[in-house]
Amino acid sequence: MQTIFYPEAARGTKDIGWLQSKFSFSFSSYQNPVRKNFGLLHAFNDDLVKPRSGFGLHPHINMEIISVLLQGKMNHKDSMGYTEVVEKDWVQLMSAGSGLKHEEHNVGEEDVRFLQIWIEPKQQNTIPRYQKRYFPKENRKNRLQTVVSYEEGTTHCWINQNAKISLGWFEKGESLDYPLPAENKALFVFVLEGSIGIGDQTIGRRDALGIWDTGNIRMHFEQEAEFIVIEVPINH
Repeated sequence: MQTIFYPEAARGTKDIGWLQSKFSFSFSSYQNPVRKNFGLLHAFNDDLVKPRSGFGLHPHINMEIISVLLQGKMNHKDSMGYTEVVEKDWVQLMSAGSGLKHEEHNVGEEDVRFLQIWIEPKQQNTIPRYQKRYFPKENRKNRLQTVVSYEEGTTHCWINQNAKISLGWFEKGESLDYPLPAENKALFVFVLEGSIGIGDQTIGRRDALGIWDTGNIRMHFEQEAEFIVIEVPINH
């Protein structure tokens, strides 16, 4: 098993008052030549947006953009005609394809916290698409809950890539086996709260571990933990 450790303290930062971001990979004003991406995972941003603030209308092209809402209430408005409000435990996905524009703002009274994830698409210049689904926390107690998948279905968001995103909430003393397809796949594990033991490593709150070249990944929970796992191709 090959691994890369991404400690919380080594993340890039951006603080412009209304927006506070932590970057696992090069993004915006943070550029790190040894932290460009992890396989086809190009961005993993841990964002906080203050009330009555947000991102104005801006374009995207040929990228799968996923937002996982951890706290607060945020709107979504795009050039496809969608006007939505998403809250905690909602996941939204934009397949930017040939191009779209969107804006999002904190429309609640508390800080919005969300994960912004960018994954390179499998097919380029497709028709842009938007999707959102609700994933209540209680449905992932001591189990992984798939929120994004390359398999079409009604219980998760569909992504234009051979990728999968899952959320987990495990109690102290539990364990989990994650079977990783051996060919061209890697796993990015990010701890939201608590800690996880993987192999001989322990990853704590806001740490991440990239894993590849293995058929099975066993996770031990020495304390209660909430986390996200992203399965992505290493190459096209």
